[in-house]
Amino acid sequence: MNRRRTALLSLAALLGAALTALPAQQAGADETEQVRNGTFDTTADPWWTSNVTAGLTDGRLCADVPGGTVNRWDSAVGQNDITLLKGTTYRFSFSASGVPEGHVVRAVVGLGAAPYDTWYEATPVLSPSGSYAYTFTAPVDSAQGQVAFQVGGSADPWRFCLDDVSLLGGVPPEVYEPDTGPRVRVNQVAYLPGGPKNATLVTDAAGRLPWRLRNAAGTTVAKGWSVPRGLDASSGQRVHSIDFGAFRKGGTGFTLVADGETSRPFDIGTAAYRRLRVDAAKYYYTQRSGIAIRDDLRPGYGRAAGHVGVAPNQGDASVPCRPGVCDYTLDVSGGWYDAGDHGKYVVNGGIAVWELMSTYERSLHARTGHPAALGDGTLALPESGNRTPDILDEARWELDFLLRMQVPAGQPLAGMAHHKVHDEQWTGLPLLPDDDPQKRELHPPTTTATLNLAAAAAQAARLYKPYDKAFAAKALKAARTAWTAAVAHPKVYADPADATGGGAYNDDDATDEFYWAAAELYLTTGEKQYADFVAGSPVHTADVFVPYGFDWSRTAAAGRLDLALVPSKLPGRDKVRRSVVRGADTYLAALAAQPYGMPYAPDGNRYDWGSSHQVLNNAVVIATAYDLTGASKYRDGALESMDYVLGRNALNISYVTGYGEVNSHRQHSRWYAHQLDPSLPDPPAGTLAGGPNSSIQDPFAQGKLQGCVGQFCYIDDIQSWSTNETAINWNAALARMASFVADQQ
Repeated sequence: MNRRRTALLSLAALLGAALTALPAQQAGADETEQVRNGTFDTTADPWWTSNVTAGLTDGRLCADVPGGTVNRWDSAVGQNDITLLKGTTYRFSFSASGVPEGHVVRAVVGLGAAPYDTWYEATPVLSPSGSYAYTFTAPVDSAQGQVAFQVGGSADPWRFCLDDVSLLGGVPPEVYEPDTGPRVRVNQVAYLPGGPKNATLVTDAAGRLPWRLRNAAGTTVAKGWSVPRGLDASSGQRVHSIDFGAFRKGGTGFTLVADGETSRPFDIGTAAYRRLRVDAAKYYYTQRSGIAIRDDLRPGYGRAAGHVGVAPNQGDASVPCRPGVCDYTLDVSGGWYDAGDHGKYVVNGGIAVWELMSTYERSLHARTGHPAALGDGTLALPESGNRTPDILDEARWELDFLLRMQVPAGQPLAGMAHHKVHDEQWTGLPLLPDDDPQKRELHPPTTTATLNLAAAAAQAARLYKPYDKAFAAKALKAARTAWTAAVAHPKVYADPADATGGGAYNDDDATDEFYWAAAELYLTTGEKQYADFVAGSPVHTADVFVPYGFDWSRTAAAGRLDLALVPSKLPGRDKVRRSVVRGADTYLAALAAQPYGMPYAPDGNRYDWGSSHQVLNNAVVIATAYDLTGASKYRDGALESMDYVLGRNALNISYVTGYGEVNSHRQHSRWYAHQLDPSLPDPPAGTLAGGPNSSIQDPFAQGKLQGCVGQFCYIDDIQSWSTNETAINWNAALARMASFVADQQ
């Protein structure tokens, strides 16, 4: 997801235009205090308060916080006119207490004027007394900074006291050393009995080393020698490879021992992947907007319906456009929340729902497919029991939203799709969807959103026809209308600066979306006009299987994969299938060259936003080559690709919540926010974290990961939205690959 990059760039441009000389500090200067009167010895000036009763008590600023507020920012203490310099490291520290204990304070360094961007935040749980210190790097220049302590959101009144507040600039960057555990890195979940079994050993040893595979009782059941691989560019480590694929017996609690280290435990079997297939798809139910999430269906995740117009919500049933965009409102309720915020985006929704539907469509056409594994009743949804496969019921929740985003007939740009709907301003963490008080706005229609709608609706038309002919017909009509509108308006793009309150998702090339939409319309209708468009597109013969893989802004592969797998009479279909196999060969070569065994080798070792799902989408191409050819090398390559996201990586962490002894579970989210509010849950099992991102755009990651190499550009913390977010398109890749692996029983 590249959407926040433009947010930071546009913010920097905005501030740059308004800055005067920055008085208190120069880049590279000695340590300089930016907070005035942080000790409260004789006065509270120049601190301000909002919705609290405050005064000095024993040399501290103490505030009586009222109960009954909804948001953290409903009550606050702060100081404005703070100066920050881009690239300078700051130590933000303070002493604070809460009575009664257990209250959470949101301590923020950010912009003190609209749009009130947050540059750093911490959320300690307060005791009767405590001291807190954090280090971060400023992402922008500003003389309009603010230090604020947001203390609202409590049902009951409480007392907050503050002292020794400091924002010290010019301090050395904090040295962050992740705990990577044992140097033997394995898939911490499971290997298949008849599949490849590989591990990576981090060691400086130049020669081969002995290894032993132990069962749960500690008995050695296999042994061999490692293969030195030298310096691994993706991690900066010296490593060996270990291949124990000759061992084919199933079981639980295996460990691998080498160079005096014992790996984390793992299974050999398919049971974990059958669970993961279900959990990765279940993720979408708790992402639903516009419906109460039932705790009996997802224990621990029950919550009220979000954005249905119940105060403080303004709701999605009658959403206006941003000023100057349109003069109508639309009912855009339903759908999935895109990621860790409350926004809903057509371009990300389109590729996500396509991949979720394709998980089911593959099961209909692949030799190892098992449609019943995703059938009615498998996901325990409110719709279970309606004789429609549960995975299609879940996809329907998003498809209905996408259809509602279409511009009505008689309006300018009729038939196109609005790019997104989200809050007027960014909201803070944590914030349940039903507590979101922000105004909701529709953003302008775009060609790319329109073609996402056309592609997803066309695919839906063929998949839902056996279960709901009326919906299938409605979807096909909407797809045709969207196609016609996009052809009439082929270059209407999202504004990259439109990134306040939600991501921009800007993309100024719709060639790939046109190809994808034409492919889906052809596969559903068989009509010559769409076949001709596919054949005439420059994308049709281009190499679309690039190192970064396919994503919301690179959708050509979606069309190519479906043209190869879904039966049709497309002229030259054999060439399409061969192009997929060639793409798979490229990814297999990358996998073989990577000591950590992933089909992902980005240019310059620059890991992209959401790299974990890019690894999986490259694996989807390899898996599709197996479906097309039956060649075991593609099956094995797809299976081995799963090892990386499930623990065989430089950080020795599974990027899937609830899977593996050490796994990501603090993803950036406003409602899976246990790290900030103990009453809220961690993300549900089967949630994929974004993974390493070399650009580390968020201040938290910048303060911890400066100079990181490839795989080390990740931190499992809720504040790190650039490395650790959750997203609907990312989990779709996990759902598809988990289903593929579970089918290889």
